[in-house]
Amino acid sequence: RWLFDQAVCTLYAFCGVLFGLCSLASLTVLSTVCCLKVCYPAYGRCWDGISDPHLHPSLLTEPFFYGPEPYGTACCIAWEASGREATLYILALFIFCYLLPCLLILVSYALMLWRVRVSRRALRQR
Repeated sequence: RWLFDQAVCTLYAFCGVLFGLCSLASLTVLSTVCCLKVCYPAYGRCWDGISDPHLHPSLLTEPFFYGPEPYGTACCIAWEASGREATLYILALFIFCYLLPCLLILVSYALMLWRVRVSRRALRQR
C-alpha cells in the first residue's frame, strides 16, 4: 500500500508524469532537429537554439487528477477518474503528449531514411 499521505502521492505522480513527458518531448525535439539538419541543411542551422522541450509538458501536468494506482503501491494519473474535466485532460494528454510526438518522431525518421535513399541513388548514378 501507499505509505505516505495524499500530498506526497500527488507530488510523486506529478513528477513521474512531468519527467516522462519531458523525456518524450526531448526525443521529439531531437528527431525533428536531426530531420531538419539532414533533409534541409540550409535551414538546419536555424534550429541550433532549440533547448527547451520542457515547456510543453509542464503545461499539461496539472496536479488535479492524480491518485493511487490500482494496486496501491504507487501513485499516477487517476485513469478511472470520472467527469468531463478528467476525461478531457486524459484525452489531451494522449493526443498532444503521446500521439502527436510519436507521429512526429516517425515522420522525422521516415523523411531521413527517404533522404538517405535518394542520396545513395544519386551517388550510384554518378
